[in-house]
Amino acid sequence: MKKVLIIGANSYIGKGFYQYILTKYKDDIIVYKTSASDDSWKNENLINYDVVLMLSGIVHKKEKKSLEYIYDEVNHKLVVEIAKAAQESGVKQFIFMSTAAVYGSNAEHITKYTIPNPTTYYGKSKLAAEKDIMKLKSDKFLVAVVRAPMVYGEGCKGNYPRLVKLAGMIPVFPDIHNKRSMIHINGLNKYLAMLIQNEKSGIFHPQDKDYVDTCNLVVNIRKSIGKNTWVTGAFNPVIFFLSRFIKSFHKMFSDYYYDKSLE
Repeated sequence: MKKVLIIGANSYIGKGFYQYILTKYKDDIIVYKTSASDDSWKNENLINYDVVLMLSGIVHKKEKKSLEYIYDEVNHKLVVEIAKAAQESGVKQFIFMSTAAVYGSNAEHITKYTIPNPTTYYGKSKLAAEKDIMKLKSDKFLVAVVRAPMVYGEGCKGNYPRLVKLAGMIPVFPDIHNKRSMIHINGLNKYLAMLIQNEKSGIFHPQDKDYVDTCNLVVNIRKSIGKNTWVTGAFNPVIFFLSRFIKSFHKMFSDYYYDKSLE
């Protein structure tokens, strides 16, 4: 049985993965969890684990210059510190939860040829961590970087619940269609379990089988709560214009998806 230490015990993904393994893989994987924010991970004897799953980090905060240092300390330097400790302790595999944000806000159709170009402190700190922990990779120390797109599911945080809340209040929505990569928490859990069982190493891009269309998603969310939606193209010219200057508009209506050829 694989012994896995989850670092990020209180994170949404950490809680979900822990329960998922207890339900689906209890005969194959043993999971333990600890926290990085209070240095609890330092009390763990890493020599006892086969895998360290690094989920702890700063996310879903409004970015400002004063936080740049914190992003780098937590999402970059702390990750490298823990990865080195895992390597020195003989841990076989280190899995790092990164993000699609490493590609930047201007990326649309992301392929194996797309060069990461983060535009936020969050994305920059994650990419910096990726680069440094990849230098530690060897036959004896496997490193798996998971560039997850938007994760959704019951109790999730971040952009998805904000979209759900917005959908409930807006009876009219622009007739603009796009492609977005997303992944349900259970799909991500299954993917992480696969990486552990198959001892994978490299950079990975999990996503749901089907792309999400923001307009269709809003219509379906409203339908699920018994509300109809008027979809109109009347606002499209204004939306396209504003998307050039307002990040939230660009993020909501533009394409942002992984090519199906990406693993």
